[in-house]
Amino acid sequence: MSRNQPKAALTALAHPSLQRVAELPAEQQARTYSVHAAALEADGQALAAAQQRVLLAPLLSGQAASANNDAIWALVASLPAEQLQQPANDQMLSGWTSLAFAVKSAGTLEQQQAAIEAWVKQHPDHPAALQLPQALTKLKELASQPLTKIALLLPQEGPLAGVARALRDGFMAAHFQAQQAGQPAPAVQVFDSSRIGSLDDFYRQAQAAGVQLVIGPLEKPLVKQMAAKPQLPITTLALNYADAGQKAPPQLFQFGLAAEDEAREVARRARADGMVRAVALVPSGEWGDRVLAAFRQDWEGNGGTLLAAERIAQPVALAQQIADLFQLRQSEGRAKSLQSTVGGSIAAQPSRRQDIDFIFLASTPQQAQQIKPTLNFQYAGDVPVYATSNLYSASGDVNQYNDMNGIRFCETPWLLDTSNSLRQQVVQQWPQAAGSLGRLYAMGVDAYSLAPRLGQLKALPDNRVMGLSGSLSINANQRVERQLPWAEFAGGQIKRLPDTAR
Repeated sequence: MSRNQPKAALTALAHPSLQRVAELPAEQQARTYSVHAAALEADGQALAAAQQRVLLAPLLSGQAASANNDAIWALVASLPAEQLQQPANDQMLSGWTSLAFAVKSAGTLEQQQAAIEAWVKQHPDHPAALQLPQALTKLKELASQPLTKIALLLPQEGPLAGVARALRDGFMAAHFQAQQAGQPAPAVQVFDSSRIGSLDDFYRQAQAAGVQLVIGPLEKPLVKQMAAKPQLPITTLALNYADAGQKAPPQLFQFGLAAEDEAREVARRARADGMVRAVALVPSGEWGDRVLAAFRQDWEGNGGTLLAAERIAQPVALAQQIADLFQLRQSEGRAKSLQSTVGGSIAAQPSRRQDIDFIFLASTPQQAQQIKPTLNFQYAGDVPVYATSNLYSASGDVNQYNDMNGIRFCETPWLLDTSNSLRQQVVQQWPQAAGSLGRLYAMGVDAYSLAPRLGQLKALPDNRVMGLSGSLSINANQRVERQLPWAEFAGGQIKRLPDTAR
């Protein structure tokens, strides 16, 4: 496992000498179960990994036993509800899966708390009843401490003030809607992040004001400062991300419209559609690097093949790049060679390589307008194109949409579902929210929806909030991940596609 090769580790663990683990000394048993659990988890076999940890449990005590219980909970909580309903052979494991199912089936924090209490009464001697996993203890605390005050920390001056305004307006629109519906709505106090002297001063001020949750900041340098701290005095949902791989304190959650989420969404969709071999067209620069890396990791990590990747250049070079990608020049060269061999003129249409299932595209609308016609010209118009939302301007420009005919793309529910009542209210007040800026209003709305549910989503990794910027969940690094609906350019219109099978 030290080489991160779970399948090799599982093969080694299947050796006949390790089939009678119970006869080994206790310390060796514990190590075998622990390594087996880690290998199964790394291989995506969460239930089997939980089973190994259940076998490990009687061999542990104290802090090690608590940590193992937390690990079992994390594994069973990550399973879909239908898998939790399947009977488990082991009675102890069955107790864990029934607890996870009970908590997942309940909606609100109060209902989840009632479900936990009912389960404990039914399973008084189960290890999880004797000591609740830490995540469920946290749920209990959340249920007893309703959210009554939020600090909204956004810049009111500087280059991000316009973005912040859209986020704030979306957030406050959701807040007012909750109040109108008679729902418990926390008080909101707005702080100007462009004017704070230091984060420590801000948190002292927020604590003195009775703030229980901070939403913001938007500025990446401030988020990086927060992530660098060992602890934060108040739970915080930052509206941007620290650097990838940067360790963050347990009180910090991070939420943004990450292009990496969309690259992974493209990989999920293409995989669900039966695609295997991809080529990629992405912009030059740091943004393109990140998007391509996220796509490559998800695509190749799940068995797909990335045959080639090209950086999108200026229009003149684009035709040459696509020709190179599809090896058209070699085809033309073969035709010319044949002509010179046999003499005279031969009617030969260049043929492209046939091993490409689809193109992954991340581009601006203007670039995408050139790419699809160029593909048609280069005899590759029949190759499916799956794209991130960047190419969709929501302008309603029929000519632009016609140029992108057939391209499939992922997009926020905000821009694809115009019937949402809150969206309609926001667009009436701020017409720009109907266009590509709408994604920021949607993110503001979703920040409000996430506020009371952060602990819930952390405790239950498989739970999702159906937001207007996507279907939202929280990963192990406490970053909000989005899954998105799909649409296609068709006949100058936007045609909604069925959601990706999960």
